[in-house]
Amino acid sequence: MDGTVAATAVHLAAAAAYTGFQWTVRVVVYPQLATAAGAAGGAEAFPALEASHGRRVSRLVGPLFLALVASSAWLVVATAGSPDALTALGAAACTAVVLGVTALGAVPEHRRLGRAWDPAAHRRLVRWDDVRVAAATAQLVLALVLVS
Repeated sequence: MDGTVAATAVHLAAAAAYTGFQWTVRVVVYPQLATAAGAAGGAEAFPALEASHGRRVSRLVGPLFLALVASSAWLVVATAGSPDALTALGAAACTAVVLGVTALGAVPEHRRLGRAWDPAAHRRLVRWDDVRVAAATAQLVLALVLVS
């Protein structure tokens, strides 16, 4: 397997894994956070739930982010000068969007929710997550284009 094929395959695997994770968070996890906050005693117990969520999700998202960054970099290097270079750069840009939105949008909202349940912070978190879902999905589409 040549370097471009290997880089593309690894990036496709990383992008697919992260996209599946992000859709699960958006469709299952974040709605459940709101449900838990609305349950009897939920708002008072919410900071502990948020802390638990943060610890658990970090164990998965950390390695996924590492895989995305490493595979994006490898993909850009492996496709440099080829007809696929622009598509690879687009996929890498999607990684940058995911990381930037996470750091500048989602993490601050999670910190607010870690202090107390705040419906406005949760709504903002979901909106930031919509951007991450879109970027992750676009990245997966670009990875699929590269293997086709």
